[in-house]
Amino acid sequence: MKVIRKLIYIICFTSIIMFTFGISSTNVYATETTTENTENETDANNTIADIMGITISTDGGSTSSALQIVIILTVIALCPSILIMLTSFTRIVIVLHFTRAALNTQTAPPNQVIVGLALILTFFIMRPVFDEVYKEAYVPMANGEITAEQAIETGMKPIRVFMFNQVNEEDLEIMCEIGGVTEVDDVLEDVPTTVLIPAFIMSELRIAFWIGFLIYIPFLVIDMVVSSTLMSMGMMMLPPTTISMPFKILLFVLADGWNLIIVNLMKTFVT
Repeated sequence: MKVIRKLIYIICFTSIIMFTFGISSTNVYATETTTENTENETDANNTIADIMGITISTDGGSTSSALQIVIILTVIALCPSILIMLTSFTRIVIVLHFTRAALNTQTAPPNQVIVGLALILTFFIMRPVFDEVYKEAYVPMANGEITAEQAIETGMKPIRVFMFNQVNEEDLEIMCEIGGVTEVDDVLEDVPTTVLIPAFIMSELRIAFWIGFLIYIPFLVIDMVVSSTLMSMGMMMLPPTTISMPFKILLFVLADGWNLIIVNLMKTFVT
């Protein structure tokens, strides 16, 4: 029994020593790991700051630096919405989709081609506006001549002029009435941006659907002629779309349809 008790005492004493040294080594390892992680995070932050050209201070922080980061991330996140809401992209992509639907070619051209073509035409149409925004807003802000808030206000002016030139008067009056804006005399300065943007989107949808209706008319005539011909021949079980689609494509190619649609679509934008 004495031998067993001595063994138990030795095991307990050894366990206490191992547990104590284990805690100490764990604390040392955790401290070293935390220090290494802190150094790595600092190096990563400095690297990101060097890439973005922004100086980040850790002794209280610079408000302007933090604001620049927030503005950059916000603009990046809102780029798709800005492209859709404030440019000619909406009208162009809707008209191209109507063209494909009128031809009844299902997925030809595919969505990637339609969106890519719409983006290229959008940048082509909006190039004077983007150039003015770059010269009047971005360059002075990059040189430190104006603040970020002033750059946003200055950059919105040419975009507002573009939207005001495209907007329909009826849509503008409706949005002004909904927004509670009464003192508007068809002057750009009197129209708030919060009213101008939805009015511009409504006008773009209206014009795009009108153009789509006009595109549908000749192809609708082909469908009617083909359907009447098949009915008179007693071929009622044959789908008319199967026969009419080659004639639609032939008419579209002979009339140089893509050239007519793209050129005349670009002419609908008032500069």
